Amino acid sequence: MKLLMAGPSPFVRKVLVLLHETGQSGDVEAVTVTATPGGADATLKAANPVGKIPALVRDEGPTLYDSRVICRYLDDRAGAGLYPEQGWDTLVLEATADALMEAAVLMIYEKRFRPEEIWSADWIEAQWGKVEGALDALNARWMSHLAGPMDIGHIGVACGLGYLDFRHGDRDWRKGRDALAKWYDTFAARPSMVETNPQG
Repeated sequence: MKLLMAGPSPFVRKVLVLLHETGQSGDVEAVTVTATPGGADATLKAANPVGKIPALVRDEGPTLYDSRVICRYLDDRAGAGLYPEQGWDTLVLEATADALMEAAVLMIYEKRFRPEEIWSADWIEAQWGKVEGALDALNARWMSHLAGPMDIGHIGVACGLGYLDFRHGDRDWRKGRDALAKWYDTFAARPSMVETNPQG
């Protein structure tokens, strides 16, 4: 299998962490491709018609894309149980983490791929508002879940928080969220997180 990836995407990292946690890293070759809001290279377009990463190319079936689909497939392949049966809380937590990551990535895209004269400060702050909404919910509602057995929600949240440190460190997401910050510091020390840390 080949995992098509580009840059320090938190969605790619979620897949990479799952591969490490489930002992499948050696089964997947990481292939760097070009993927931007303005387009993707031919390799990625051939694998994913919408040109987004990550994409998992398989010999035994069509390419899988969207990190949630890929993670669900790899979890099933390993029998790891990171998606518990009737695990609605797990799915909501994963969706919360993905929404946080998407908003944080869009903030970067606004300044990286649009001319400075048309940057929208209001739009950037609106995206940060989504990030803060997710952070507040995690700190207030989800700490008991995060303290329990690891599932895909834990991985998604950790990758999202790691991305905030990497791209939005000046925003200080930890302020007023001591429980979440403490949990993340512990989870970030796992070998799977250390090995995939975009900051090296």
